[in-house]
Amino acid sequence: MSTVDELHERWSRQADYREAYEELGPEYTVARALIEARARAGFSQAELAARMETTQSAVARMESGRTRPSTRTLEKVARATGTRLRIHFEPA
Repeated sequence: MSTVDELHERWSRQADYREAYEELGPEYTVARALIEARARAGFSQAELAARMETTQSAVARMESGRTRPSTRTLEKVARATGTRLRIHFEPA
């Protein structure tokens, strides 16, 4: 079985995959940060959802990158995971 990193490396050799991945970069960055915060806190999706007063499926959608969470939602994640939300801009 291949790991996600191995699949990404293999697929990155294809131009259309690279373009799509770069286009979705910000969504994946947010999704990855959400997963990392939840994992560091030691919560399942259901446990995080309960602390945020939402559903497990809402957490799953955020972590998949299919939805763009609002700043208010990101603040709820930060409070629930005992982290601090920081948003910044970088030169292109």
